[in-house]
Amino acid sequence: MLKVKQIKSKIACKPDQVKTLAALGLRKIGQIKEHDDNAVIRGMIYKVRHLVEVVES
Repeated sequence: MLKVKQIKSKIACKPDQVKTLAALGLRKIGQIKEHDDNAVIRGMIYKVRHLVEVVES
């Protein structure tokens, strides 16, 4: 499992990055969501890596 936490705002981001955050279930700064560790989720995290923090558990 991966815990993904949004640490920066999505205000000045490209629309596809905003949609990626929404697909990860992140709406607010400080919000944390758990996801399975697979290639799809890793790719989404890579796309918004400057906005999120990841903890493997």
